[in-house]
Order: sequence, then C-alpha cells, then structure tokens
Amino acid sequence: MFMMKNILALSLLLCLLFAFTRKEKPAIWLIGDSTMAWKKPERDPESGWGEGLKQLMNGKATVHNHAASGRSARSFVSEKRWAAVLDSIQPGDYVVMQFGHNDQKQDDPKLFTDPFTSYKEFLQKFIDETRAKKGIPVVCTPIVRRHFDGNGKLVDTHGEYLNAARAVARQNKVSFVDLEARSRELVSALGPEKSKAIFVFCAPKECRRSSKGVQDSTHLNHRGALQIAQLFAADVKKQKLPLRKLLQ
Repeated sequence: MFMMKNILALSLLLCLLFAFTRKEKPAIWLIGDSTMAWKKPERDPESGWGEGLKQLMNGKATVHNHAASGRSARSFVSEKRWAAVLDSIQPGDYVVMQFGHNDQKQDDPKLFTDPFTSYKEFLQKFIDETRAKKGIPVVCTPIVRRHFDGNGKLVDTHGEYLNAARAVARQNKVSFVDLEARSRELVSALGPEKSKAIFVFCAPKECRRSSKGVQDSTHLNHRGALQIAQLFAADVKKQKLPLRKLLQ
C-alpha cells in the first residue's frame, strides 16, 4: 500500500511537471506596420496581410499580429511593443518582421531610420533577441506601393531599405521573403486600374473608413490582404523554409 501511494504520488508529480512545462502550439509573431496590421472595424475595408495569413494556417500554430499602423522599426522598439513580443516568445516560435514604410519619414525623428545604419541595426536587434529566446526570425521587405508612372510602370518607393533588409538576412543566414518583389509582380500584372481592387479605393459613402470616399495606394483591403499573404505563403513553400510546415 505504501509503495502504491508513492507510485501514485510520483505519477501525479510527473503529470503536474508536464502540465507546467508542456509547450503549446508554436506561435508566429508578426511585427511591422499598417500594411501587415489588424485594423479596427471603423477602418473597413482596410486590412493588413497579417490578417490574411491567419486564413492560411493549418491549425498547428497560432498567429499573433502585433504589427501596428504608423510604426517604424525604431518606434516599435521605443514604444515597448517589441519588448512585449520578446517577453512572450517561446523556443520554436517564429518572428516575422516587415518594416520600411514609416522608416522613410525623415521629418520625424521618432520614426526615421537610415537604411545603411539604424534600419539594419534594428533588424539585427530583432534577429539577435529572437534567437536568444530560441525563436526563428524571418525578414520581409515591405510590400510595394501602388504608385505607377505615366507609362504604367510601378515606381520604386522603398529604395535602399530593400537592399538593407536583404543584406541583414543574408549576413545572419535568416529566412528571407522578398515581399516587395512578389507584390510588385502582382500589382504590375494587374496594372494601374485593376490593381485598385486590392487596395483601399472607395467611392463616396461606399466604405466605413470615410464617407467622402478613399483613394489609398498604400493600404490593402481584405481581398488584397489575403492575396499578399498568399504570396508570402507561396514563397515560403517555394524556398522550403521551415515555416511551410505550419501552412495549409
């Protein structure tokens, strides 16, 4: 009887230890700007591709979209948004980062990062600290803006930020998804008129975001958010990145 009680007690202890140490589903943490972020209902039909990504998961991971409108790599750190994500990262989690849109704002020192120095330094920080928590970083270039020139050709609006993101990923042997290139292919193929269907273009009184109508060539609508997420997923699978195992 004494031995049986000891065995039961030991079994209970092991069960408790397992309950406290067992890892739940891996998480995918998204950090970035408005083109990736969740949007409040009053912004409808605006959305971010991080929300589209949630529709492409196979149930083996949970997506936590911490991307936020108007943020750069610098402000994401200074506002403690990164600290909140970092505190939650568990071994085996992924951190997908996409910055660049707001880093370009030279007239705002709270946002601006130089592509050759501080932009790369912040990406390096995200990579190093993710790895220190035994997480897996993934670097993305910012999605293309729908800015066509007079000849119907997309204008490059991100410049050296694209090369900087690519260089940091290469130097650190980090998974890299060139979303600017993938989204450029999509928007170019659609052309100046048809591409409006994936961005926020609304006639007066047609959408909740503004009763006066919207013509926004930076932010995605729900359809566009899903299509960009599909481009991300397709590239992950094409490169055979480990993240593919969590996608449909």
